[in-house]
Amino acid sequence: MNNLAKTSGWKKGAVHLFPVPALAVYIMFVIYPILSAFGYSFYDWKGLVRGEFVGVGNFVSLFTKEPFNHLFWNAFGHNLYYFAVEMAVQNVFAFVLAYLVYSKLKGSNFLKMAYFLPRLLSVIVVGFLWKLMLNPNNGVVNVMLKKIGLVSWAKPWLGDPATALTSITLVNSWFGVGFSMLIFLAGLHAISSEVIEAARLDGVKGFRLIRSIILPMMSQSLIIITVFTFIHAFEAFELIYAMEGSQGEPYNSTDTLAVFFYRIAFGGSSGGDSVALGLGSALAVVLFFIIATISALFLYFTRNQSAQH
Repeated sequence: MNNLAKTSGWKKGAVHLFPVPALAVYIMFVIYPILSAFGYSFYDWKGLVRGEFVGVGNFVSLFTKEPFNHLFWNAFGHNLYYFAVEMAVQNVFAFVLAYLVYSKLKGSNFLKMAYFLPRLLSVIVVGFLWKLMLNPNNGVVNVMLKKIGLVSWAKPWLGDPATALTSITLVNSWFGVGFSMLIFLAGLHAISSEVIEAARLDGVKGFRLIRSIILPMMSQSLIIITVFTFIHAFEAFELIYAMEGSQGEPYNSTDTLAVFFYRIAFGGSSGGDSVALGLGSALAVVLFFIIATISALFLYFTRNQSAQH
């Protein structure tokens, strides 16, 4: 009995050791870089050599010194625009698709598979493919527009400051619609079918059913999607890098905070060989607080509102 108890106790203790490797990797590649960025932001750097302690000097430079203050607010506005387009295009379209699949229309299973397939591709691959398709000379988008008689619609999509960011955000919406669709679909399946049937028997149908019954009962899915979309929009980097590089071209029209951070921390403030590691770390800290604070506040207020209802 004692040996059995000892073996059982050893097994119970061993179970707690299984998360240790994953925790070690998480600390090494997530927690440590975050804490390092906090520390680096308070020092002046000579290339990769730490200089003197400057306190909040890097933060002051970021918000008051040209061109950093102008580029920061320009990039911040682009992140907000990125978020707005994702919410209005990606998530609205994803909900429509999820509702069609939920309604079990003919071909709905094919739709579910077809719209999630792009998510299986690498973001870099998607970026390069769309860069080819949006080529102003022989890209498939302009070629098709010309063939159907819409010659005036053919544009240098990624070369025009007026269309570059919108083009990238629409590509991102196409790429992400499958993931959002699955979240919405999970929320729809969580609604009791008896509630839907009772509402239909009462004459509630169509858009009124969606607005009055379905959306309120999907509040948790809506909260998850909104927070995920906000975080993704303010971390936007890979797709922009693949389609436009790290310079925010053309004329900083595709700059986001993550692209701006990469440029000043690793490629110099103007894309040269020099680096501004302290200033880049300050920007990383600001970006971290923006994402963490807004996400936490949104979750707090929406959960409180849900609890009141």
